[in-house]
Amino acid sequence: MSQHYDFEQSLYYNYDLFKEKSLQNRFFRHKDIVKLISNLGEKNLFDINVAGKSFEGREIFLLSIGNGEKKIFLWSQMHGDEPTATMALFDIFNFFSDTMNYRDIKKIILAKTKIYFMPMVNPDGADRFQRRNALLIDLNRDANRLQTPEANILMNVFDSLKADFGFNLHDQNHRYSAGHSFKSAAISFLAPPVNYEKQVNDVRLNAIKLIGSLYKMLNKFIPGHIAKYSDDYEPRAFGDTFQRKGTSTILVESGGWKDDIERQFIRKLNFILLLSALKQIAEDSFQNIPESIYESIPFNEEKIFDVVLRNLSLKKNDIKIRIDVGINFEEVFDKDGNTTYRKATIEDIGDLSVFFGYTDIDLAGYEIQDAKTYNEKAFTIDELKKTDLTEFYKNGFVNFMLKKSIDKEWVDLPLNLFTNRKKEIKTKIEIGAVPNFILQKDGRIDYVIINGFIQRVNKNSEYLGNGLIIR
Repeated sequence: MSQHYDFEQSLYYNYDLFKEKSLQNRFFRHKDIVKLISNLGEKNLFDINVAGKSFEGREIFLLSIGNGEKKIFLWSQMHGDEPTATMALFDIFNFFSDTMNYRDIKKIILAKTKIYFMPMVNPDGADRFQRRNALLIDLNRDANRLQTPEANILMNVFDSLKADFGFNLHDQNHRYSAGHSFKSAAISFLAPPVNYEKQVNDVRLNAIKLIGSLYKMLNKFIPGHIAKYSDDYEPRAFGDTFQRKGTSTILVESGGWKDDIERQFIRKLNFILLLSALKQIAEDSFQNIPESIYESIPFNEEKIFDVVLRNLSLKKNDIKIRIDVGINFEEVFDKDGNTTYRKATIEDIGDLSVFFGYTDIDLAGYEIQDAKTYNEKAFTIDELKKTDLTEFYKNGFVNFMLKKSIDKEWVDLPLNLFTNRKKEIKTKIEIGAVPNFILQKDGRIDYVIINGFIQRVNKNSEYLGNGLIIR
């Protein structure tokens, strides 16, 4: 086993030594990183500056460390709802702040390189958990016009650094697959092109070689789950622009992993791959990697649903057909702006054999039946929390009447609520509908689908998920 791989494997097993514990989910705000950066400043290890301020006056920080000649620039959260790499950067700050572990490797990296970090380029968007900034402009389409203060700050820093390498850190849709496979694209790379012809000059070639080396390394941990982002040239984007201006630029897109809604495992992969990249740049150890490895990486494909229910029987007009149902969840912010819930939608119906679901169940023999509404009694939320839902599910009831209207769109229980006695709640098996139905076999209801969440009807089951409040 090579020394190069030993380092990454050791990081994998020792990651918790460096994980920034205060960042446990994706919905942290600018004030949270301000506090962490202030704590870093007390250690006098990083040079910390305010590079500028966002449209709404939030600080955009530039941190640096190292004394070497090779300059490396990493920036994250250009899109406010893409925070995975920002979390990983704070893990990396903890790695360099640690005085006990990996001292020889840190000594090499810091002697050979000077590393600049700009976490949270779009703090206004981050505080809203939205892609665009407060002006509703996509910063990654403002590299030419530079109409936003955030884009100006990023470009000014870039121009002042003239970095040898740049890392453009993003999140991508968790439903991308690695090529025509059923494996999620946990990490996708790109060496952005410098023109429409996708020419490979020396600058881009360095990015291609380094990606090839990182791909080989990551395949030890997540084989088959690495892809390549679309390589269409986008002259308005920062990655393409920086590559064209002479910095070997690597796009890292953090994707999806089963049961990792908060992307904490993907965050760990970012931590490992970025530290590996810093070490390889310091040592020039990627230079012998053939370009063919990069070319062999499959492109992202849209092959994954959140849920696929296969081989269901659906009866319409006395005709029975066999269908698969593809369901996706959307995370929605509640009215308080902080709490999120999940709302499901039927995305596709029919033969979905070329697709995969994070939850993927063969339900051959089961027939889709209409969900029922229980309107003999109205409940309070507290009463429903204490209610054994099994008997209701066995009889097909998934919708329940609420005694008193509440000012919410959802309920943290695996059922739907309504307050209008006269309202007729219909089951719809159609594109765009919320998936609420029951699955019956031999006259027995074994599954209920409530807002896309699958409940196995059994007294020993733990019923999970959230329902919707139907107005």
